[in-house]
Amino acid sequence: MVGAGVVTRSGEDVYSDLSNNTKDQWIKDPGLRRLNIGIALMFTSAAANGYDGSLMNGLQALPLFMQDLGDVDSNVLGLIIAGVSLGGVPSFIPASYFADHFGRKMCVALGSAIMVCASVIQAATSGRWAFFGTRLMIGIGLGFSQTAAPPLTAEIAHPRHRGTVTVMFQSIWYFGAILSAIITLATLYLLNSWSWRFPCLMQAFFPALQLLGLLIVPESPRWLVSKGRREEALDILSRYHANGDRTDELVLFEYQEIYDTIEFESSMAEDSGWGAFFATRGTIHRLIICVLVGFMIQWAGNGIVSYYLAPILKNVGITSSSQQAGINLALQIWNGVCAVGGALATEKYGRRPLWMVSTSLMLVFFSAVTALSAVFAEEHIKPAGSASVGMLFLFFGSYAIAYTPLSIAYPVEILPYHLRAKGLSLCLTVVFAAGFFNQYVNPIAFDAIAWKFYFVYIGCLAVFLVLIYFFFPETKGRTLEEISVVFDGPVSHANSRLFLKSEDDDVLDAGNVKSTNKAEIEHIA
Repeated sequence: MVGAGVVTRSGEDVYSDLSNNTKDQWIKDPGLRRLNIGIALMFTSAAANGYDGSLMNGLQALPLFMQDLGDVDSNVLGLIIAGVSLGGVPSFIPASYFADHFGRKMCVALGSAIMVCASVIQAATSGRWAFFGTRLMIGIGLGFSQTAAPPLTAEIAHPRHRGTVTVMFQSIWYFGAILSAIITLATLYLLNSWSWRFPCLMQAFFPALQLLGLLIVPESPRWLVSKGRREEALDILSRYHANGDRTDELVLFEYQEIYDTIEFESSMAEDSGWGAFFATRGTIHRLIICVLVGFMIQWAGNGIVSYYLAPILKNVGITSSSQQAGINLALQIWNGVCAVGGALATEKYGRRPLWMVSTSLMLVFFSAVTALSAVFAEEHIKPAGSASVGMLFLFFGSYAIAYTPLSIAYPVEILPYHLRAKGLSLCLTVVFAAGFFNQYVNPIAFDAIAWKFYFVYIGCLAVFLVLIYFFFPETKGRTLEEISVVFDGPVSHANSRLFLKSEDDDVLDAGNVKSTNKAEIEHIA
């Protein structure tokens, strides 16, 4: 035993010592196979977001889309492109209340259904403002889906998969971007309005998959415990984490930790409203991180490239629609590979090192993009324009290794249960608000000062590097409940059952759930 507050063993180590009625390879285990397939289908809300980001790049490269949209200036184009962000901004906070009251699954279902309907309507629209209206609808649906899906996947994942699940969620963003890039490249050669209507219709694909996934995944056991439905929570944990064995050591320990933590949070917090974010230094620290992450995701320089690749390529001499669409596709594939690699690296090397490395590399490569763009614009040296495209690939690869997988995973991990949905909704509200401003301002600023606008993002990246160093702690290797020690100290686990002993008469008792346990574990002393 050690002094108070010292974590002698990580959550992953503790769980690995407990006997568990599952196979080592999840694909061979019935309960884990069903659970992980369902979780993978929940990832599609991130893919839907990625599809939209790449879609607008692809549509701007389609001559018929710009023709059917009409003669729009940069202000109107910026507003249309930012429509999803504008629709999402006011929806995240209500979605957090909806998710806490009606459950994670119901919130995801509502958001996915709205997106499916909006995509179908969008494919049948005519005119700029009708198109803009459907983008607002997609943003609202995405707001509900994105608020609930990440907490749901983190809260239902098996303990030994939880870290990978949380960091992989947002990495699937690029799978949507890749599909969108492929479709818009393929429809480039259609000589009618279906060249852009079909890609718009396919926006319904990922939310439809998510609705299918809701038939497979269970409700969050943590949400069920918070509503007093403890037996249902234990049934879900035993079914999906131990193939139905209610006496499984890992399941009982996991259930007990969830129950004790939620009870302790409820007793410590006056309420689960927004005021709880200001209750302690730890919750204020979390609030600062949620706001910072939301802003960083959009203002790292990625926003100007994600939605305005076509004009950027024109600015460096690449004017062919087919070349622009091909570069868009190649960029999304490259980003997807880097994002998955980064997600896997976070489990090995930790969150904080990847945040630091990613931001440092982006600062270097975006500075190179700025310099090369300036040389091309001022001296008209074509190789400088081509080289700037290469630097964009390196910049986005650097972004993808941390900012993509951790943009959702890090806020979800650091937030306690009673603030998880609200904190994530706040983070996403900042993401979409910053994104709306970014997407609306970018075309105006880019038209006015071209490559000089890049200096704004260079300044942002330098500031982000300092903020990450001082405010972002490491969370690798801890359970969702255990991470609270990082922010709140040992008092956050004062009410938890920290030891399971070997005597046969020791009993886990949470509500009416009792079972003999035979493991001896030193967790936190």
